[in-house]
Amino acid sequence: MSTENLPQNPEQPPRKPRVAVVFGGRSSEHGISTVTAGAVLRAIDRTTYDVLPIGITQEGRWALTADDPERMAITDRRTPTVESLAESHEGGVVLPVDPSNREVVYSEPGSVPKALGEVDVVFPVLHGPYGEDGTLQGLLELSGVPYVGSGVLASAVGQDKEYMKRVFTSFGLKVGPYVVIRPREWERDESAARKRIVDFAGEHGWPLFVKPARAGSSIGITKVDDLAGLDEAIEEARRHDPKFLVEAAVRGREIECGVLEFEEGPRASLPAEIPPPDTHAYYDFEAKYIDSTPGIVPAPLTDEQTAEVRRLAVAAFDAASCEGLVRADFFLDEEGEFVINEINTMPGFTPISMYPKMWEATGVGYGELVDRLIQSALRRSTGLR
Repeated sequence: MSTENLPQNPEQPPRKPRVAVVFGGRSSEHGISTVTAGAVLRAIDRTTYDVLPIGITQEGRWALTADDPERMAITDRRTPTVESLAESHEGGVVLPVDPSNREVVYSEPGSVPKALGEVDVVFPVLHGPYGEDGTLQGLLELSGVPYVGSGVLASAVGQDKEYMKRVFTSFGLKVGPYVVIRPREWERDESAARKRIVDFAGEHGWPLFVKPARAGSSIGITKVDDLAGLDEAIEEARRHDPKFLVEAAVRGREIECGVLEFEEGPRASLPAEIPPPDTHAYYDFEAKYIDSTPGIVPAPLTDEQTAEVRRLAVAAFDAASCEGLVRADFFLDEEGEFVINEINTMPGFTPISMYPKMWEATGVGYGELVDRLIQSALRRSTGLR
C-alpha cells in the first residue's frame, strides 16, 4: 500500500488514504446506487483506508450519511434512499474545486462550516445520468481528486447508447440493428419519427426493444411484440430520457464479461451467461435486482468462445478509452458470432451483481476487487492522460 504521495507529518505515522464513497444521485438508478454503496462500504478494508460516505439526494443535495451498510439493502422489494441515510435534511457537503486543496467541508444553515478532512480518492458508485455519464468525473477533474473508473469521455460514451454503438462500429465491433430518435426529431414531427420505427420493424421484424438512450439497470426498457404496444413503450422510454433507441431483437444467448485494469493493463474475467428468466419477459430491472435471477458463472462456452468474448471485452474497453473497470454485455447469435450490446462503466456492485461474481470465479474476490480499483485510481493522475 503506497502512501508516498499523501501529505505527511514527520512526527506522526503515515495516515491512511481517505476514500469518499459517493452514491445515490438524481437518476432513476438512485436506489440501486445506494445498494451498491452498501456493498462497497462493507468491503473496504478499514485497516488500510479511512472512509467518508457521501450521498447525493434525488434533488441533488450532497449529504453526509451514516456509514451503515446494513441500512443500504433492498427491503420488502424496495430500494433504499440517501434521504433515509442522511445525518441532516438541511446540511450539505462541498467538494473543493481548487486542485491544491482536497479538504471536504460540511455546512448547515446558521452554523459554522465544518472541515471533514482531505479526500485522497473518490469511489463514485453512481449509476445513470448526473454521475456515471462524465458529469461527476468532470467535477473531480476540476478538483484534482483521483477517482475510480473511467474519465469524462469514456463515461459519457458508456452512458449514451447511440454514441457507444458508433464508437464500437468504428473499431470493428459488431453491433445489432438499431434506430435512434433524438428529441428534436420527435418534437418536430412525431408521425415521421414513428414511421421510421415502423419501417425499421418492417425490415427487422418484431419484437423490438425500446430503450432510453442514457439510462441503465434496464430501467425504462420495454419489449414490444407488435405495433399495438409501440406508443406506450415510447412514452415509457421518454419518461426517462427524451432521446431513445429502438433495437431489433438479437436471437441468441446473453453473455457478460468483466474487465478490470491491472498494473500491466486491462484483463477480462471469465464470462457469465444470463439465462432467460422464468417469470419475466427479459432480463429487466426486477429480474436483475428484486427477484435475483441467477447468472451462470462461468458461462458454458467452448474454450474458443470464452477466449473470443474475453478478447472482445478488452477491445470494447480500449475502444471507448475506459479506465478501471467495465462490464461488457454481448449476444452470442445463432450464427455463432458475438454481438456487443453495451458496456457499463460503473456496473452494479450489489451482492448479486454479475461483475463481482465473474471476478470471483476468475480468482479475484470482492475485497481484492475493491482494493484493486482504489489502488488503480490512486496511481492515476487527473487531467490529460
